[in-house]
Amino acid sequence: MPILETRTQLWPDEAACAASAAALARQRGLAEAYVELHGPLGAGKTTFVRHLLHALGVEGRIKSPTYTVLEPYALSRDGTPLEVSHFDFYRFEDPQEWEDAGFRDVFAAPGLKLAEWPEKAADLLPEADLQIHIEPLAGDARRARFDARSALGRALLT
Repeated sequence: MPILETRTQLWPDEAACAASAAALARQRGLAEAYVELHGPLGAGKTTFVRHLLHALGVEGRIKSPTYTVLEPYALSRDGTPLEVSHFDFYRFEDPQEWEDAGFRDVFAAPGLKLAEWPEKAADLLPEADLQIHIEPLAGDARRARFDARSALGRALLT
């Protein structure tokens, strides 16, 4: 699917990253979105997800799913249950691992899906609603490009 809209943000520090994540968390359609996070190792993908999850109401420490591949969260948003699945496919050696792990069922279920290193699952993943590309700059600064790949993704950019 083509990119419907692109927005770029400069995050001079982690506070700007947190503010961006909080703004995304306020978007109504996020509860059913599939969001991919792209960038090199250490770019800030997990940091962004942690800020997003905190903004959605997760309390306490948020673990990276680098070793577990999936960290699920059961939340409530305005009294409505919200299931969040945070994936990290970094350690996948073969895209078939996604299928073997039964993640097709997780993606078919309602809820927000966040995936780091989606390219490791190749073409087995569904089309993302929103892709976030994070590029490290000098110091703690980052450039984040948000690509809407669906009508829902476009709505998340407002």
